[in-house]
Amino acid sequence: MKILSVNSGLPRTVEWHGREVLTGIFKSPVAGPVPLRRLNLDGDAQADLANHGGIAKAVYAYPSEHYSFWQTRLPALAGLPAAELPPGAFGENLTTEGLLETHACIGDHFRAGTAVLMVTQPRIPCYKLGIRLGRDEIVQEFLRSNRSGIYFAVIEEGVVRAGDAIERVHPDPRAIPVAGINRLYWNFRGDGDKSLLRRALEIQALGPGIRKHFQELTTRRGSSS
Repeated sequence: MKILSVNSGLPRTVEWHGREVLTGIFKSPVAGPVPLRRLNLDGDAQADLANHGGIAKAVYAYPSEHYSFWQTRLPALAGLPAAELPPGAFGENLTTEGLLETHACIGDHFRAGTAVLMVTQPRIPCYKLGIRLGRDEIVQEFLRSNRSGIYFAVIEEGVVRAGDAIERVHPDPRAIPVAGINRLYWNFRGDGDKSLLRRALEIQALGPGIRKHFQELTTRRGSSS
């Protein structure tokens, strides 16, 4: 596993459907070593801190393996030829190789460069992904694809650069993959998922927004039983 590209960007104002939107989703590759802090990379920032960024979502990684899917899928939505998607096209800080949602588990610790990161949750996309890719419908396509990418908290600050290895240094014993949490969030299947839901809530590393959603699911299921 390794980092293929380190991407950052500051918020900018863009026009979308006749209105101005401030967004930090536009990321571009950065050459050389980049310090990785508790809340983000140097030179990177989020526009909407109520819904993006923070301790549990300090770093967003997206697998390069998904790019070929989107290069054909996105143009198909608009009847266009295959697209060229640059690193950072999904607003990710790290474009990775070998680190997939089915492989990374909530609570796992990974060393990336000299930093240590902890897996916290899948990405829950908002309409700004549609702004970045020029397709409103991409949000629903993204959800259905289960190609969510991975959010991390920064356990140890360090430096990252393109080409750095990514190594799992501590697996969480519950071994619930990011892909499983993503499916549970969007496609909860009642009694069949109760055990997984309980196990997920036992993981302290789970992002607070998803934890709240799962707690509400538990409450609703309990009140209706």
